[in-house]
Amino acid sequence: MATLTVTNWFGDLVSHPNVVVDANSVDEIVAILKDPSTYPSPVRAVGSNHSTAPCGVADGGTLIRMKMNKILDIGQSTLTVEADAVHLDMAKALEAKNLQFFVNTEIGSLSAGSAACAGTKDASFPGEYGQVGSYITAVKMVLPSGDLLEVSDATQPDLMQLVRSSYGLFGIIYEVTYSVRPLTPMHVHHTTYSLADFLSALPDLKALDYSMMYYMFPFEDKITVEFRKYNPGAKGEPNRVAWPVRNHTWGTSGPKLGHDVEQNVSIPSIRYGIIDAFNAAWRLQLEKIVTSDYTLPCDQIIQYPPVSNDSRYTFSFFAFAEEQFPAAVTDFFQFCKDYYSRKGYRSNLLYVGYCIAQDQRALLSYSWNGNVMTIDPVSTANPGWEDYLDAYNQFCSVRNGIPVLNQTPRLNAGLVQKPYGDKLRVLDATRRKYDPGDRLLNAYFREILS
Repeated sequence: MATLTVTNWFGDLVSHPNVVVDANSVDEIVAILKDPSTYPSPVRAVGSNHSTAPCGVADGGTLIRMKMNKILDIGQSTLTVEADAVHLDMAKALEAKNLQFFVNTEIGSLSAGSAACAGTKDASFPGEYGQVGSYITAVKMVLPSGDLLEVSDATQPDLMQLVRSSYGLFGIIYEVTYSVRPLTPMHVHHTTYSLADFLSALPDLKALDYSMMYYMFPFEDKITVEFRKYNPGAKGEPNRVAWPVRNHTWGTSGPKLGHDVEQNVSIPSIRYGIIDAFNAAWRLQLEKIVTSDYTLPCDQIIQYPPVSNDSRYTFSFFAFAEEQFPAAVTDFFQFCKDYYSRKGYRSNLLYVGYCIAQDQRALLSYSWNGNVMTIDPVSTANPGWEDYLDAYNQFCSVRNGIPVLNQTPRLNAGLVQKPYGDKLRVLDATRRKYDPGDRLLNAYFREILS
């Protein structure tokens, strides 16, 4: 059979499956898994394929494009959907019922099936988690044998904990149930600090019980913090402008400018001068426009085009224990400057991070041991990005950083074994129980779990 070429949404991860097939029903998934002569291994399933790591690569095998996207039921505190339902569509349906997700994650193209078994990130609200899967309470999947399996917190909580980190290695998820909450007004504001002032203020900021995301500018020694808090007493009409302004700059105009400047301005000092000026305007916009006592949480979710364009961007991720973050981020600001001085490379966008609460709902939760803060480079993958990521991965690993398997590119077994260790062996033993013939195991996970 001739191999095909499929890329992830960004376009930098290439898969060469022998077969690409759309799945419109459970029966079609069963038929695919039970027919290895027509649909060779490895079999991987994808939704929008936004992962920045090769989770969905199926070289020589079968790539299933999930097309099951119906909203099946909205209850008083639950949402049940097919696996290819995406978060922006689900959030709008919930809003119409005066409900919302606990985690209104940025990438609106995130599918329910991916959220149920892979890592995500968002700044935690007080008393809540920051990972979407932590609020997924039940899944239905097709096992590699073709049999069906239903897992839930109510019946098999220990297995559900494993499913949330299974990355499609146990079976193909086709139905997902979320726990949801009443729609609640949300306050947002932004403040910019120098790095030193931010770290000095950090204990007091945490005591304020805000959700905190932050935008980092190492070459200007600045951090702009996004503060969010539920505000149930908000009066009047919601501000439906603040988040769309942020989303357009973050998801469209910023990456487009980074791409175009990289393409058209050859002198680094001028190129990055333009980018730094844009970032300064971005900080001002966040502080002056993206501020309100009454916004709606679902407005944070960004709608990305199904096929990426010149506004696309990619990213990486490492989490650090909250108490280790001040030293790690101080070193990171210097690392970025030193790397640019030595290699002539810096990201043509910016760097972000999230404060994420301790969470043991998934076996491979990166905040299993306690609260974490993350350091996430963002780029249009300008020339030198991959070499930079290799250096960044080593920088983070030396400082006890914790990656996530679907959002940290260019991982290897050593980088993953260090933080996860025995948990990987538990995951692999469970995977072998459900998939003794390695029907779903691609080369990436074969190396990671080795």
